[in-house]
Amino acid sequence: MSQDNLIDFGAERAKRIHDIKDKRLDEMRQAFEQAMPLAKSKKKKSKSKPKKR
Repeated sequence: MSQDNLIDFGAERAKRIHDIKDKRLDEMRQAFEQAMPLAKSKKKKSKSKPKKR
C-alpha cells in the first residue's frame, strides 16, 4: 500500500518550475504586446523576380 503513495519529488518540482517559468513567459508576452502590438493580419507582398528584358 505504501508503494501506491510514492511521490517523485523531482518530477513535482519540475512541474512547479515549469509553471512558474510559463507564467513569467506569459507576462512578458503581454508586456511586449502592449508595448509593440502586432500588425493585424496584413498580407505580405510577395517578392517576385524582376522581369528580364
